[in-house]
Amino acid sequence: MLFWIVLAVVVVLALVALGLVGYGVLGAFGRLNRELEAAERDVRPVLDQAQATAARAAEVQGGRAYAG
Repeated sequence: MLFWIVLAVVVVLALVALGLVGYGVLGAFGRLNRELEAAERDVRPVLDQAQATAARAAEVQGGRAYAG
């Protein structure tokens, strides 16, 4: 009888531990997602400016004749 009680307690504790680990992992993924979104918002203006500069450089290069 004591064996089944101990087994039940061990199983319950294992399930609680797994639940806590799962909750922590899901929370970490949520925080990572928020951090990535914030980083993208911070970098977006620089990326847009770099793309505009590259497009302008390609436009200027296209207007020149190759003298080589």
